[in-house]
Amino acid sequence: MTTSDEFGSLATPLEVSNSPALKFEVLARCSTTKARASKMHLPHYTAHTPMFMPVGTMGSIKGITTKQLEGLDCHVILGNTYHLGSRPGPELLEKAGGLHRFMAWNRGLLTDSGGFQMVSLLKLANITEEGVEFENPHDGQKMMLTPEMSIGLQNAIGADIMMQLDDVVSSLTTGPRVEEAMWRSVRWLDRSIKAHKRPTEQNLFPIVQGGLNVELRTKSALELVKRNTPGYAIGGLSGGEAKDSFWRMVSLSTDILPTNKPRYCMGVGYAEDLVVCSALGVDMYDCVFPTRTARFGNALVRTGSLSLRQGRYGADFNPIDKDCDCPTCKNYTRAYLHTTVTKETTGCHLVTIHNIAFQMRLMRDIRQSIVEDRFPVFIREFMKTRFGQTVPMWIINALQSVSVDLTVPDSLTGYSATPVPDDFQKTPNETC
Repeated sequence: MTTSDEFGSLATPLEVSNSPALKFEVLARCSTTKARASKMHLPHYTAHTPMFMPVGTMGSIKGITTKQLEGLDCHVILGNTYHLGSRPGPELLEKAGGLHRFMAWNRGLLTDSGGFQMVSLLKLANITEEGVEFENPHDGQKMMLTPEMSIGLQNAIGADIMMQLDDVVSSLTTGPRVEEAMWRSVRWLDRSIKAHKRPTEQNLFPIVQGGLNVELRTKSALELVKRNTPGYAIGGLSGGEAKDSFWRMVSLSTDILPTNKPRYCMGVGYAEDLVVCSALGVDMYDCVFPTRTARFGNALVRTGSLSLRQGRYGADFNPIDKDCDCPTCKNYTRAYLHTTVTKETTGCHLVTIHNIAFQMRLMRDIRQSIVEDRFPVFIREFMKTRFGQTVPMWIINALQSVSVDLTVPDSLTGYSATPVPDDFQKTPNETC
Protein backbone atom coordinates (compact mmCIF):
# COMPACT_ATOMS: atom_id res chain seq x y z
CA MET A 1 0.00 0.00 0.00
CA THR A 2 2.99 2.27 0.37
CA THR A 3 4.23 4.45 -2.46
CA SER A 4 7.98 4.92 -2.87
CA ASP A 5 7.98 8.15 -4.85
CA GLU A 6 4.86 9.40 -6.61
CA PHE A 7 6.78 12.36 -8.03
CA GLY A 8 9.76 10.51 -9.47
CA SER A 9 9.53 12.13 -12.91
CA LEU A 10 9.09 15.66 -11.54
CA ALA A 11 12.69 16.53 -10.85
CA THR A 12 12.52 20.33 -10.99
CA PRO A 13 10.38 22.10 -8.36
CA LEU A 14 8.19 24.97 -9.48
CA GLU A 15 8.70 26.72 -6.13
CA VAL A 16 10.80 26.00 -3.06
CA SER A 17 11.03 27.26 0.49
CA ASN A 18 13.90 26.34 2.78
CA SER A 19 13.67 26.57 6.56
CA PRO A 20 16.15 25.00 9.00
CA ALA A 21 13.82 22.05 9.67
CA LEU A 22 11.53 22.06 6.62
CA LYS A 23 12.02 22.16 2.87
CA PHE A 24 8.86 22.53 0.80
CA GLU A 25 8.92 21.83 -2.94
CA VAL A 26 5.92 22.53 -5.15
CA LEU A 27 6.28 19.96 -7.93
CA ALA A 28 3.02 20.32 -9.87
CA ARG A 29 0.14 22.75 -10.12
CA CYS A 30 -3.36 22.32 -11.43
CA SER A 31 -3.73 24.61 -14.45
CA THR A 32 -7.35 25.38 -13.51
CA THR A 33 -7.69 25.45 -9.70
CA LYS A 34 -5.34 26.49 -6.88
CA ALA A 35 -4.39 22.86 -6.16
CA ARG A 36 -0.76 21.81 -6.07
CA ALA A 37 1.21 18.63 -5.37
CA SER A 38 4.31 19.01 -3.24
CA LYS A 39 7.01 17.35 -1.18
CA MET A 40 7.51 18.47 2.41
CA HIS A 41 10.90 17.40 3.76
CA LEU A 42 10.66 17.11 7.55
CA PRO A 43 13.37 16.03 10.03
CA HIS A 44 11.89 12.53 10.29
CA TYR A 45 10.20 11.99 6.91
CA THR A 46 9.44 13.40 3.49
CA ALA A 47 5.68 13.77 3.16
CA HIS A 48 3.67 14.21 -0.02
CA THR A 49 0.90 16.79 -0.13
CA PRO A 50 -2.03 17.28 -0.25
CA MET A 51 -2.14 14.88 2.69
CA PHE A 52 -4.44 13.81 5.50
CA MET A 53 -3.04 13.27 9.00
CA PRO A 54 -4.82 10.79 11.29
CA VAL A 55 -5.19 11.94 14.89
CA GLY A 56 -3.46 9.95 17.63
CA THR A 57 -4.52 11.85 20.74
CA MET A 58 -2.31 10.00 23.25
CA GLY A 59 0.50 9.31 20.78
CA SER A 60 -1.35 6.35 19.28
CA ILE A 61 -4.43 5.62 17.21
CA LYS A 62 -6.74 3.29 19.12
CA GLY A 63 -6.15 -0.32 18.15
CA ILE A 64 -3.56 0.47 15.45
CA THR A 65 0.20 -0.02 15.67
CA THR A 66 2.72 2.34 14.14
CA LYS A 67 3.83 -0.50 11.85
CA GLN A 68 0.27 -0.77 10.54
CA LEU A 69 0.17 2.99 9.97
CA GLU A 70 3.33 2.74 7.88
CA GLY A 71 1.74 -0.02 5.83
CA LEU A 72 -1.29 2.21 5.24
CA ASP A 73 1.00 4.91 3.79
CA CYS A 74 0.51 7.47 6.56
CA HIS A 75 3.13 10.18 6.24
CA VAL A 76 2.35 12.31 9.30
CA ILE A 77 0.16 11.72 12.36
CA LEU A 78 -1.09 14.22 14.90
CA GLY A 79 -0.60 14.11 18.67
CA ASN A 80 -2.33 16.10 21.39
CA THR A 81 -0.09 18.27 23.56
CA TYR A 82 -2.57 18.56 26.41
CA HIS A 83 -2.96 14.80 26.80
CA LEU A 84 0.71 13.98 26.15
CA GLY A 85 1.75 16.68 28.61
CA SER A 86 -0.41 15.02 31.27
CA ARG A 87 0.65 11.47 30.45
CA PRO A 88 3.37 10.32 29.86
CA GLY A 89 4.55 13.89 30.59
CA PRO A 90 7.48 15.96 29.29
CA GLU A 91 10.10 14.54 31.68
CA LEU A 92 9.52 10.95 30.59
CA LEU A 93 9.34 11.93 26.91
CA GLU A 94 12.67 13.75 27.16
CA LYS A 95 14.24 10.71 28.82
CA ALA A 96 12.84 8.53 26.03
CA GLY A 97 14.37 10.78 23.39
CA GLY A 98 11.06 12.29 22.25
CA LEU A 99 7.72 10.92 21.16
CA HIS A 100 9.07 9.41 17.93
CA ARG A 101 11.24 6.97 19.86
CA PHE A 102 8.70 6.48 22.62
CA MET A 103 6.01 5.30 20.19
CA ALA A 104 8.35 3.69 17.61
CA TRP A 105 7.26 6.03 14.81
CA ASN A 106 9.91 7.07 12.29
CA ARG A 107 7.73 9.33 10.16
CA GLY A 108 6.28 12.80 10.61
CA LEU A 109 4.61 14.06 13.78
CA LEU A 110 2.54 17.20 14.32
CA THR A 111 1.38 18.37 17.74
CA ASP A 112 -1.35 20.87 18.50
CA SER A 113 -0.86 23.49 21.20
CA GLY A 114 -3.27 22.05 23.76
CA GLY A 115 -5.33 25.24 23.89
CA PHE A 116 -8.36 23.89 22.06
CA GLN A 117 -8.75 21.07 24.58
CA MET A 118 -8.47 23.51 27.47
CA VAL A 119 -11.32 25.62 26.19
CA SER A 120 -13.59 22.98 24.68
CA LEU A 121 -13.22 20.07 27.11
CA LEU A 122 -12.52 21.60 30.51
CA LYS A 123 -14.92 23.45 32.76
CA LEU A 124 -14.25 26.96 34.00
CA ALA A 125 -11.48 27.74 31.50
CA ASN A 126 -10.61 31.42 31.53
CA ILE A 127 -8.52 33.14 28.88
CA THR A 128 -6.32 36.06 29.91
CA GLU A 129 -3.41 37.82 28.24
CA GLU A 130 -1.08 35.52 30.16
CA GLY A 131 -2.65 32.32 28.83
CA VAL A 132 -5.46 29.83 29.42
CA GLU A 133 -6.41 29.32 33.08
CA PHE A 134 -8.24 26.11 33.87
CA GLU A 135 -9.01 23.57 36.56
CA ASN A 136 -6.93 20.41 36.55
CA PRO A 137 -9.49 17.66 35.88
CA HIS A 138 -7.60 15.30 38.18
CA ASP A 139 -7.38 17.35 41.38
CA GLY A 140 -9.31 20.58 40.76
CA GLN A 141 -6.20 22.75 41.15
CA LYS A 142 -6.01 26.00 39.20
CA MET A 143 -3.49 25.77 36.36
CA MET A 144 -2.27 28.04 33.57
CA LEU A 145 -1.19 27.15 30.04
CA THR A 146 0.88 29.93 28.52
CA PRO A 147 2.38 30.15 25.02
CA GLU A 148 5.78 29.48 26.58
CA MET A 149 4.55 26.39 28.42
CA SER A 150 2.89 25.03 25.28
CA ILE A 151 6.11 25.42 23.30
CA GLY A 152 8.12 23.87 26.13
CA LEU A 153 5.87 20.81 26.13
CA GLN A 154 6.05 20.51 22.36
CA ASN A 155 9.84 20.87 22.40
CA ALA A 156 9.94 17.93 24.83
CA ILE A 157 7.58 15.91 22.65
CA GLY A 158 9.86 16.56 19.67
CA ALA A 159 7.26 16.74 16.89
CA ASP A 160 8.36 17.79 13.41
CA ILE A 161 5.64 20.46 13.36
CA MET A 162 4.34 22.35 16.41
CA MET A 163 1.33 24.65 16.61
CA GLN A 164 1.28 27.96 18.41
CA LEU A 165 -1.11 28.46 21.34
CA ASP A 166 -3.94 30.60 20.01
CA ASP A 167 -6.96 32.26 21.60
CA VAL A 168 -9.72 29.90 20.51
CA VAL A 169 -13.22 31.21 19.88
CA SER A 170 -16.11 29.45 18.22
CA SER A 171 -16.55 30.07 14.51
CA LEU A 172 -20.07 31.21 15.40
CA THR A 173 -18.81 33.98 17.71
CA THR A 174 -19.34 37.55 16.51
CA GLY A 175 -18.52 41.00 17.84
CA PRO A 176 -15.45 42.39 19.65
CA ARG A 177 -14.41 39.01 21.07
CA VAL A 178 -13.34 37.81 17.61
CA GLU A 179 -10.98 40.73 17.07
CA GLU A 180 -9.63 40.43 20.61
CA ALA A 181 -8.85 36.75 20.04
CA MET A 182 -7.24 37.41 16.67
CA TRP A 183 -4.81 40.05 17.95
CA ARG A 184 -4.08 38.07 21.11
CA SER A 185 -3.20 35.08 18.94
CA VAL A 186 -0.70 37.25 17.06
CA ARG A 187 0.88 38.38 20.35
CA TRP A 188 0.98 34.80 21.59
CA LEU A 189 2.69 33.80 18.33
CA ASP A 190 5.50 36.27 19.03
CA ARG A 191 5.89 34.82 22.52
CA SER A 192 5.90 31.31 21.05
CA ILE A 193 8.61 32.18 18.53
CA LYS A 194 10.75 33.62 21.33
CA ALA A 195 10.22 30.52 23.50
CA HIS A 196 11.01 28.01 20.74
CA LYS A 197 14.31 26.36 21.71
CA ARG A 198 14.73 23.89 18.81
CA PRO A 199 14.12 25.83 15.56
CA THR A 200 16.65 23.73 13.64
CA GLU A 201 14.84 20.51 14.59
CA GLN A 202 11.18 21.51 14.87
CA ASN A 203 8.87 23.78 12.88
CA LEU A 204 6.46 26.24 14.49
CA PHE A 205 3.29 26.96 12.51
CA PRO A 206 1.09 29.97 13.37
CA ILE A 207 -2.69 29.86 12.99
CA VAL A 208 -4.81 32.25 10.92
CA GLN A 209 -7.79 33.43 12.97
CA GLY A 210 -10.47 36.08 12.58
CA GLY A 211 -13.67 34.05 12.62
CA LEU A 212 -15.90 34.61 9.60
CA ASN A 213 -14.93 38.28 9.35
CA VAL A 214 -13.16 38.98 6.05
CA GLU A 215 -11.30 42.03 7.34
CA LEU A 216 -10.06 40.32 10.52
CA ARG A 217 -9.02 37.12 8.78
CA THR A 218 -7.17 39.15 6.16
CA LYS A 219 -5.33 41.11 8.86
CA SER A 220 -4.49 37.89 10.69
CA ALA A 221 -3.03 36.22 7.61
CA LEU A 222 -0.99 39.29 6.70
CA GLU A 223 0.42 39.53 10.23
CA LEU A 224 1.46 35.89 10.20
CA VAL A 225 3.16 36.20 6.82
CA LYS A 226 5.34 38.97 8.29
CA ARG A 227 6.79 36.41 10.75
CA ASN A 228 8.09 34.25 7.87
CA THR A 229 7.44 30.91 9.55
CA PRO A 230 8.05 27.53 7.83
CA GLY A 231 4.31 26.99 7.21
CA TYR A 232 0.86 28.22 8.17
CA ALA A 233 -2.38 26.83 9.56
CA ILE A 234 -5.93 27.98 8.89
CA GLY A 235 -7.87 27.74 12.15
CA GLY A 236 -11.12 28.80 13.75
CA LEU A 237 -13.29 26.90 11.27
CA SER A 238 -15.10 23.53 11.13
CA GLY A 239 -17.05 24.61 14.19
CA GLY A 240 -20.62 24.52 12.92
CA GLU A 241 -20.50 27.54 10.62
CA ALA A 242 -22.32 27.51 7.29
CA LYS A 243 -20.26 25.64 4.71
CA ASP A 244 -20.54 28.55 2.31
CA SER A 245 -18.80 30.71 4.92
CA PHE A 246 -16.26 27.97 5.63
CA TRP A 247 -14.93 27.68 2.09
CA ARG A 248 -14.79 31.46 1.61
CA MET A 249 -12.56 31.85 4.69
CA VAL A 250 -10.32 29.00 3.49
CA SER A 251 -9.98 30.53 0.04
CA LEU A 252 -9.34 34.01 1.42
CA SER A 253 -6.55 32.58 3.57
CA THR A 254 -4.85 30.64 0.77
CA ASP A 255 -4.96 33.75 -1.43
CA ILE A 256 -2.81 35.57 1.14
CA LEU A 257 -0.50 32.87 2.47
CA PRO A 258 2.76 32.29 0.55
CA THR A 259 2.53 29.92 -2.40
CA ASN A 260 5.91 28.34 -1.61
CA LYS A 261 4.99 27.18 1.92
CA PRO A 262 2.60 24.52 3.27
CA ARG A 263 -0.95 25.47 4.28
CA TYR A 264 -2.73 23.36 6.87
CA CYS A 265 -6.52 23.54 7.31
CA MET A 266 -7.26 22.30 10.80
CA GLY A 267 -10.10 19.91 11.65
CA VAL A 268 -11.07 18.93 8.09
CA GLY A 269 -11.69 15.26 7.28
CA TYR A 270 -14.85 14.66 5.23
CA ALA A 271 -13.95 13.43 1.76
CA GLU A 272 -15.81 16.17 -0.12
CA ASP A 273 -14.14 18.82 2.08
CA LEU A 274 -10.71 17.39 1.29
CA VAL A 275 -11.38 17.56 -2.44
CA VAL A 276 -12.80 21.09 -2.34
CA CYS A 277 -10.13 22.50 -0.01
CA SER A 278 -7.37 20.98 -2.13
CA ALA A 279 -8.86 22.85 -5.09
CA LEU A 280 -8.67 26.00 -2.94
CA GLY A 281 -4.94 25.50 -2.38
CA VAL A 282 -4.72 23.66 0.96
CA ASP A 283 -1.94 21.08 1.52
CA MET A 284 -2.57 19.46 4.92
CA TYR A 285 -5.57 18.26 6.92
CA ASP A 286 -6.38 16.48 10.16
CA CYS A 287 -9.59 15.24 11.76
CA VAL A 288 -10.75 12.62 14.27
CA PHE A 289 -13.72 11.74 12.05
CA PRO A 290 -12.37 8.72 10.10
CA THR A 291 -11.14 6.90 13.21
CA ARG A 292 -13.93 7.99 15.53
CA THR A 293 -16.69 6.97 13.12
CA ALA A 294 -14.95 3.60 12.66
CA ARG A 295 -15.46 2.88 16.35
CA PHE A 296 -19.20 3.17 15.73
CA GLY A 297 -18.98 0.66 12.89
CA ASN A 298 -19.10 3.16 10.02
CA ALA A 299 -16.90 2.35 7.02
CA LEU A 300 -15.98 5.08 4.55
CA VAL A 301 -16.55 4.56 0.83
CA ARG A 302 -16.56 6.96 -2.14
CA THR A 303 -20.37 7.15 -2.08
CA GLY A 304 -20.48 7.99 1.63
CA SER A 305 -20.36 5.40 4.39
CA LEU A 306 -21.67 1.97 5.36
CA SER A 307 -23.21 1.56 8.80
CA LEU A 308 -22.02 -1.99 9.38
CA ARG A 309 -24.09 -2.39 12.53
CA GLN A 310 -27.23 -2.53 10.39
CA GLY A 311 -28.78 -5.96 9.97
CA ARG A 312 -28.67 -5.70 6.18
CA TYR A 313 -24.96 -6.57 6.33
CA GLY A 314 -25.40 -9.68 8.48
CA ALA A 315 -25.20 -12.04 5.48
CA ASP A 316 -23.25 -9.79 3.09
CA PHE A 317 -20.06 -11.59 2.11
CA ASN A 318 -18.59 -8.74 0.06
CA PRO A 319 -15.66 -6.66 1.33
CA ILE A 320 -16.37 -3.11 2.44
CA ASP A 321 -15.06 -1.92 -0.93
CA LYS A 322 -14.10 -4.31 -3.73
CA ASP A 323 -11.67 -1.73 -5.11
CA CYS A 324 -9.84 -1.24 -1.81
CA ASP A 325 -6.61 -3.17 -1.21
CA CYS A 326 -6.37 -2.54 2.54
CA PRO A 327 -5.86 -5.58 4.83
CA THR A 328 -9.47 -5.38 6.01
CA CYS A 329 -10.98 -5.48 2.52
CA LYS A 330 -8.57 -8.20 1.40
CA ASN A 331 -9.43 -10.55 4.25
CA TYR A 332 -12.81 -9.79 5.82
CA THR A 333 -16.44 -9.54 4.73
CA ARG A 334 -19.12 -7.08 5.68
CA ALA A 335 -20.90 -9.95 7.44
CA TYR A 336 -17.91 -10.64 9.69
CA LEU A 337 -17.48 -6.96 10.44
CA HIS A 338 -21.20 -6.62 11.19
CA THR A 339 -20.89 -9.43 13.73
CA THR A 340 -17.78 -8.05 15.42
CA VAL A 341 -18.34 -4.27 15.46
CA THR A 342 -21.33 -4.67 17.76
CA LYS A 343 -19.69 -7.01 20.27
CA GLU A 344 -15.89 -7.05 19.86
CA THR A 345 -13.17 -4.43 19.56
CA THR A 346 -11.68 -6.42 16.67
CA GLY A 347 -14.30 -5.20 14.24
CA CYS A 348 -13.76 -1.56 15.19
CA HIS A 349 -10.01 -1.96 14.71
CA LEU A 350 -10.52 -3.49 11.27
CA VAL A 351 -12.87 -0.68 10.21
CA THR A 352 -10.36 1.86 11.52
CA ILE A 353 -7.69 0.31 9.30
CA HIS A 354 -10.01 0.57 6.31
CA ASN A 355 -11.03 4.17 7.04
CA ILE A 356 -7.42 5.32 7.33
CA ALA A 357 -6.61 3.48 4.09
CA PHE A 358 -9.60 5.20 2.46
CA GLN A 359 -8.30 8.65 3.42
CA MET A 360 -4.76 7.84 2.26
CA ARG A 361 -5.98 6.49 -1.08
CA LEU A 362 -8.19 9.54 -1.65
CA MET A 363 -5.23 11.85 -1.07
CA ARG A 364 -3.01 9.80 -3.40
CA ASP A 365 -5.69 10.03 -6.09
CA ILE A 366 -5.89 13.79 -5.58
CA ARG A 367 -2.10 14.13 -5.85
CA GLN A 368 -1.91 11.95 -8.95
CA SER A 369 -4.64 13.89 -10.71
CA ILE A 370 -2.82 17.15 -9.96
CA VAL A 371 0.46 15.76 -11.29
CA GLU A 372 -1.33 14.61 -14.46
CA ASP A 373 -3.15 17.97 -14.66
CA ARG A 374 -6.55 16.27 -14.68
CA PHE A 375 -7.74 17.42 -11.27
CA PRO A 376 -10.92 19.11 -12.59
CA VAL A 377 -11.88 15.81 -14.24
CA PHE A 378 -11.17 14.00 -10.97
CA ILE A 379 -13.40 16.47 -9.14
CA ARG A 380 -16.30 15.79 -11.51
CA GLU A 381 -15.88 12.03 -11.25
CA PHE A 382 -15.67 12.24 -7.46
CA MET A 383 -18.76 14.45 -7.10
CA LYS A 384 -20.77 12.25 -9.47
CA THR A 385 -19.95 9.19 -7.37
CA ARG A 386 -20.46 11.04 -4.10
CA PHE A 387 -23.64 12.96 -4.77
CA GLY A 388 -25.06 11.96 -8.15
CA GLN A 389 -26.88 14.73 -9.99
CA THR A 390 -27.55 16.99 -6.98
CA VAL A 391 -24.55 18.62 -5.31
CA PRO A 392 -24.71 20.94 -2.27
CA MET A 393 -24.70 24.60 -3.22
CA TRP A 394 -21.59 25.40 -1.16
CA ILE A 395 -19.55 22.92 -3.21
CA ILE A 396 -20.89 24.38 -6.46
CA ASN A 397 -19.96 27.89 -5.29
CA ALA A 398 -16.52 26.92 -4.00
CA LEU A 399 -15.54 25.13 -7.19
CA GLN A 400 -16.90 27.89 -9.41
CA SER A 401 -14.52 30.25 -7.59
CA VAL A 402 -11.61 28.22 -9.03
CA SER A 403 -13.12 27.84 -12.51
CA VAL A 404 -14.71 24.40 -12.12
CA ASP A 405 -18.42 24.80 -12.90
CA LEU A 406 -20.26 21.59 -12.08
CA THR A 407 -23.53 22.99 -13.43
CA VAL A 408 -22.14 22.92 -16.98
CA PRO A 409 -21.21 19.59 -18.66
CA ASP A 410 -17.57 19.26 -19.63
CA SER A 411 -16.28 17.61 -22.80
CA LEU A 412 -14.44 14.77 -21.03
CA THR A 413 -16.99 13.44 -18.53
CA GLY A 414 -20.23 15.02 -19.70
CA TYR A 415 -21.17 15.35 -16.04
CA SER A 416 -23.21 18.23 -14.71
CA ALA A 417 -25.03 18.69 -11.42
CA THR A 418 -27.97 20.62 -10.06
CA PRO A 419 -27.21 22.63 -6.92
CA VAL A 420 -29.34 21.92 -3.85
CA PRO A 421 -29.44 23.69 -0.48
CA ASP A 422 -26.61 22.66 1.81
CA ASP A 423 -29.00 21.10 4.33
CA PHE A 424 -30.93 19.18 1.66
CA GLN A 425 -28.54 16.25 1.93
CA LYS A 426 -26.22 16.69 4.88
CA THR A 427 -24.19 13.56 4.14
CA PRO A 428 -23.92 11.37 1.05
CA ASN A 429 -26.34 8.48 0.90
CA GLU A 430 -25.29 5.13 2.25
CA THR A 431 -24.72 2.57 -0.43
CA CYS A 432 -24.74 -1.20 -0.41
